[in-house]
Amino acid sequence: MSSKTLNLIISFFTLILFSCNNEKYESFSENKPLAQCIDGIAKFKLDDEVYEYECHNYDLMGYVSLDEMDASIGNDCWGWTDPLTENEYALMGLDNGTGIINVTNPIKPIYLGKIPSASGSSMWRDIKVFNNYAFIVSEASGHGLQIFDLTKLRGIYNEQTHSVDLTYNGFGQAHNIAINEGSGYAYPTGIKNNGLHILNIKDPLSPILELVYPENGYTHDAQVINYKGPDQNYHGKEIFIGSNEDRLVFVDVTNKLEPKIVSVFNYDHQYTHQSWVTSDHKYVLMSDEYDELNIDFQLINKTRTIIINIEDLENPKLHFNYLAKTDAIDHNGYVKGSNFYLASYTSGLRVIEILNISNKNINEVGFFDTHNSTNHSNLAKSTSVKPLDPGDHDGKKGINIKEFNGAWSVYPFFNSDNIIVSDINSGLFIVRKSTN
Repeated sequence: MSSKTLNLIISFFTLILFSCNNEKYESFSENKPLAQCIDGIAKFKLDDEVYEYECHNYDLMGYVSLDEMDASIGNDCWGWTDPLTENEYALMGLDNGTGIINVTNPIKPIYLGKIPSASGSSMWRDIKVFNNYAFIVSEASGHGLQIFDLTKLRGIYNEQTHSVDLTYNGFGQAHNIAINEGSGYAYPTGIKNNGLHILNIKDPLSPILELVYPENGYTHDAQVINYKGPDQNYHGKEIFIGSNEDRLVFVDVTNKLEPKIVSVFNYDHQYTHQSWVTSDHKYVLMSDEYDELNIDFQLINKTRTIIINIEDLENPKLHFNYLAKTDAIDHNGYVKGSNFYLASYTSGLRVIEILNISNKNINEVGFFDTHNSTNHSNLAKSTSVKPLDPGDHDGKKGINIKEFNGAWSVYPFFNSDNIIVSDINSGLFIVRKSTN
């Protein structure tokens, strides 16, 4: 073999080796988080401005700002996974509508535009998903229930305005909506003078009102389950768990025309806000939106999660109070497997392992604090009068009290293990557990 031929062979394999190495580097760069959590800080640069967020064991994968979504205030969030393409989408409540973000590649989330509000603007908007349809309610006057076919998002990769497929006008404003995906029934909550409003949504575009049931009182938020816990008297029954301002109510809604109040859990309430059951249906983790504050809106207590034993549904009992190390108000929390994912306003997302909950031993194992206090220092309390509900659904959340800022909600149910967090002041954060 001539030296010229040998040199050509060496050059050829050198080129291949360089190309392969370069391809691996590009692939690694593509999957690198927007901001890794290093020494307790996740830092990234956007539009020539550097942002820093406190964190532990969770990286920031991607971010979509309120500015990009043409909104002033963020609120709730939920998610949808397309069963055909397996693409993942974030649905984020905004003051002027519902933002839609393709988060399949969390490093490069794609804002696809919004579903405009059905009526006026409001910072209270809530979304749930059933059978590939989004169901959206709001505190905006005359809003009703918007229903949107999410499969229409297939093949869309640019920003546009989305039109709903149906607006149900059986009520005007509602604070929230719960859906039991196992039964095909929706339960809009927070409807004034309405109590339970039970909708059959098995055909999403033909909702049928089954019953209005005011007896259980005003419900701020709810979860509805097909109970599979140890109480054999109710095993397989459909149970409505309502956070009713000063108590938790359990209602058997198996017979939609004849709901029965099973029990009421009373405690040293301030404002019962939201609750979620453990996977085995033995416990409920409940948040109270005022128990960290005194009447002058000063934080005086650590963040408290109230754990309730529901192994006997007719006799729910306080199991214990979990006190975190954070000085913040807890808001929306959801259980996935052995973790409780809690949006805790000015302390951001907190991840709490609940494997040993039966022994009253749960512990925080990670967090990502979406609330950058330096950007919101101008928000200050403007009153010392305590309303019935933070903001009384009229104006701004918490009537401009600084403790009612930051992370509103979290959705931890994507198969990819990406977690979305909606922040009132900043927008949508996509985070994931650190791999190192």
